[in-house]
Amino acid sequence: MEIAYQLYTSRKALPLTGQLPFLKRVGYDHIELWPGAYQDAPRGFRRALDDAGLDAPSVFIADPTEADDLPAWIEAAQVLGGRTIVRPGLMPERRPTGVDGWKRLAERLSKEAEIAWSAGLNFAWHNHDFEFQPLADGARPIDILVEHSDPLVRLELDCGWVFQAGSDIETELRRFADRIIAIHAKDAAPLGTVEEDGWLAHGDGVIDWLALLPAIRATNATLVVVEHDEPADWEYVARRSYESLAQLFDGKDDR
Repeated sequence: MEIAYQLYTSRKALPLTGQLPFLKRVGYDHIELWPGAYQDAPRGFRRALDDAGLDAPSVFIADPTEADDLPAWIEAAQVLGGRTIVRPGLMPERRPTGVDGWKRLAERLSKEAEIAWSAGLNFAWHNHDFEFQPLADGARPIDILVEHSDPLVRLELDCGWVFQAGSDIETELRRFADRIIAIHAKDAAPLGTVEEDGWLAHGDGVIDWLALLPAIRATNATLVVVEHDEPADWEYVARRSYESLAQLFDGKDDR
């Protein structure tokens, strides 16, 4: 399993490219990018990655909007050397409130996944907590998305958000095993914690990752990603999380 660092974690510590040598020294070979890092100058960011001896196998693109923006994001991801592009969610005002809306989103994602595939890229959806929270009729958005989308629409399962949604992580890992191609190993403090938005470095939280390991291995995931939305000390999060995941998986790449 390859270990990557989501650069969104340290988005407030500028310049972002200045973080790359530190991350390489920690042990990372892979970075997961979010649009704010690269969209203004993807070629320049690619040079910074190359200079630091890092790559970006997974590239977040923008949330889906009314705009037909996929070709530009695909071009940027190709410049960055990405293998997978990821739609990272929806702002609250754009989230469908009913089943039909989620079906329409599934149809859109299916078309985008076909376009990405034809360009040589995988395509994935990254969850938050809202996909696991039932709609008024009891249906869960995550189930609608998976059931009504093409299998080319993969999942990057964020285990921390599954936990915060009150769902059982192991159950969801096994339910969507065939669709999961990446794992966000976001660790969590006890529910209700407000410090750092309830997140912790991997290995410091309440999620039992060792117990989840068989279910993680049963998915199609080849990438496990470190992320923390509001770290008090991003360098500690990066180092502690890498060490914890490397120990969990017995090294950087066990697949």
